[in-house]
Amino acid sequence: MICSRCRHFAAAPGGTLCTRCATAPDTTAQPFAAAPAALLRSPVGLGRATAVLLGLVAATDLSAIGADFVMYNVSGDLADGAIGDAVSRRADRADALYAAAGAVQTVALVACIVVFLCWFYRVRVNAEVMSPSGHTKGRGWAIGGWFTPIVNLWFPRRITLDIWDAGSPWGAPRPHGLVNAWWTLWIISFLDDRAGFPAHRRTDTAPEAHNAVRQVLISDAIDTAAAALAILVVPRLTRMQHEKALDGAGLVAV
Repeated sequence: MICSRCRHFAAAPGGTLCTRCATAPDTTAQPFAAAPAALLRSPVGLGRATAVLLGLVAATDLSAIGADFVMYNVSGDLADGAIGDAVSRRADRADALYAAAGAVQTVALVACIVVFLCWFYRVRVNAEVMSPSGHTKGRGWAIGGWFTPIVNLWFPRRITLDIWDAGSPWGAPRPHGLVNAWWTLWIISFLDDRAGFPAHRRTDTAPEAHNAVRQVLISDAIDTAAAALAILVVPRLTRMQHEKALDGAGLVAV
């Protein structure tokens, strides 16, 4: 027998609710009572836009890796004591390329963040319709969880897993391997960025600059891998929700 509340997991023996719904907080009470009623809306358009922008982020990361290599080679020569007009011209070109790649990276990332958060909030609300008692965090954390220090290390993953479970086929939850792989790379990238940024700002000598560029190169490589996995997560989750909504509830096309 399927749980009468979430219609997702098998009900506990002798009952009408699954173990998860029986022990979950009542989402009809505070803090959800103050939130607008959840309404299914199609995640397909936002999902496609998010995937495209994630692809753009990955492409700009790759271009940044190329600029990193150019800067790494020049800074290595300077650290080894190379001097002369030729080295100076190479350094100037590397600086210009490095700055341009960083600017393009930033623009792509900001655009992707805005659209990703819109998509993420929509699939979170949809998930609340599909599994009213299957959420450990309120809707607001779907956005706030990314920007709140400390909790941003695990809240978004937990919310993503709740959405993933809610969007899985009725009675057949799908494994979390893809989400966990993406989140692992995202955390590594996040921590690496935080560790490398101060070191990059404190470069006073050529050897220090060379080491800082190496750190940025590693960070850009990790960012590219994380973006590649996110490109897999977003369409998969979007498709899961879309198919389940068509199977068991109406969608409002937006």
